Amino acid sequence: MTEYESEACEAILKHSFRNLQLLEKALTHSSSKSSTAESNERMEFLGDAILGMIISEYLYQNFPDSSEGDLTRIKSVVVSRTILAQSAKVLQLGDFIRVGRGLGQRKLPRSVLANVFEAVIAAIYEDQGLDAARTFILNNLREQIQTVVQDEHEKNYKSLLQQYAQRELAATPTYRVISQKGPDHSKEFEVVVVINDLEYVTGWGRSKKEAEQRAAEQTLKQLLDQCEGNGGSPPNHPTV
Repeated sequence: MTEYESEACEAILKHSFRNLQLLEKALTHSSSKSSTAESNERMEFLGDAILGMIISEYLYQNFPDSSEGDLTRIKSVVVSRTILAQSAKVLQLGDFIRVGRGLGQRKLPRSVLANVFEAVIAAIYEDQGLDAARTFILNNLREQIQTVVQDEHEKNYKSLLQQYAQRELAATPTYRVISQKGPDHSKEFEVVVVINDLEYVTGWGRSKKEAEQRAAEQTLKQLLDQCEGNGGSPPNHPTV
């Protein structure tokens, strides 16, 4: 990384590194590592743990009326691969990531962008401690937290699944109750997602709405994972 590149990256991150080697390692994908340059894989591990702790702490302190389940749901959205990749794109980190030839010729996968965001968190933490990492995380994710809490974020799983299915599969998901259990005053419902007459993932909930959201969340995750496994092409059928 040239002096110009490191200064540009520091400006984007709003963090001046005392040890620039940490930044360089955070931006080095495993496909380009060499005997003299470590990849960011270990830093991803550390960054993921720091991110989870900081987001959990922020939610716990700022939303005292939210249940454990609500806080878990909000956190899962905020630290998701999709949100982290979006944040990495906003920061233009893709311009600085060092990748091997195989990745360098095409659009960077969402997983690579999300992982580098986590690695940068670890780099900032190792460089100047937890407070610096907290500042970076909240500066970049506070808005997403607020929109999720206000239910204005597109990560309403039914809405997201519908958008994805209509765009990639030319179909609109439907939901069918396939079982229920418990007494009338405390029923639980199991709902399955149906797309193009094919059944996908089921979800349980204490209401049909909750069950639909959980089924949609897991179906969307399955579809996105399959899409990445197919090199970016959407799957044509569910995994059995």
